[in-house]
Amino acid sequence: MATIALKVEDVKKVYAKDGKEKGTEALKGVSLSIEKGEFFALLGPNGAGKSTLIGILSGLVLKTSGVAEVAGIDISAHPAQAKAHIGLVPQEFNFNIFEKVEDIVIDQAGYYGLTRAEAIPRTEKVLKDLGLWEKRGAKAQALSGGMKRRLMIARALVHEPEILLLDEPTAGVDVELRRGMWDFLRELNQNGTTIILTTHYLEEAEMLCKRAAIINKGQIIEQGSVKELLTKLNFVTLLLDAAEPVTDAALVLLRDLQLERVDESTLKLTLNPGQTVNEAIRKIGATGIQIANIRNTGSRLEEVFVNLIEKD
Repeated sequence: MATIALKVEDVKKVYAKDGKEKGTEALKGVSLSIEKGEFFALLGPNGAGKSTLIGILSGLVLKTSGVAEVAGIDISAHPAQAKAHIGLVPQEFNFNIFEKVEDIVIDQAGYYGLTRAEAIPRTEKVLKDLGLWEKRGAKAQALSGGMKRRLMIARALVHEPEILLLDEPTAGVDVELRRGMWDFLRELNQNGTTIILTTHYLEEAEMLCKRAAIINKGQIIEQGSVKELLTKLNFVTLLLDAAEPVTDAALVLLRDLQLERVDESTLKLTLNPGQTVNEAIRKIGATGIQIANIRNTGSRLEEVFVNLIEKD
């Protein structure tokens, strides 16, 4: 039995232009292999090629050349069979805002051949899992931005796909909802679903993923374990917002961490080489300090990518 969930080999995509003008080369020979059960991050700035690659894997974008396989199925040769294994959460909301939440998910199930009798209990389960069951009778336009994002995930999961593609799912989602979404996705992954996440946020990738690839200007410039990549990127300075003022006594217990007080409830954390955010947060939490939010203060991700390309 194959252990590879997704594979692309030398995939290129050129968006043609009218006349003799050369088209835009969105992907320049991307190769990537993701195993079943992985939680994999695809990192990159706007315009890097993340969404184009996700579009090719989900069958929404036709590649110019190369090979793309989903669960061992060539997506060009057998698109319908390949797509049955995929659940897609795109960046933009693309459901009918005048439809009821429950109907949006039930209708989606029908596109995958589920009968209404099969779709109704599945819809109930996925809406309850994502905290949307009480909103099932509401029109989608009445939902908050975070709830709309969760509705997109519910719709992608109703046919119980083996692979979930998430294209920046936490964009515009507040901290509390983002953390709830992280918990749900972790549990989904632990139950066997392969998840590919595109994001701008390195801390999000570190919290959720073991491996990642960095794409910029249509090329994968680095890939490996998240810990290795973060060390290589030297992206180590974070601001931690505590739920309550931090005492001097608590900071004394954390002398092995590079912590600086910004104000009474905000700390600046500088990670040592090879140290992860999770490790540091666990140590801080052991003293009773509850971290409510994590923010970046170091080099912007886009700048780091440019530096990596210049080094190459």
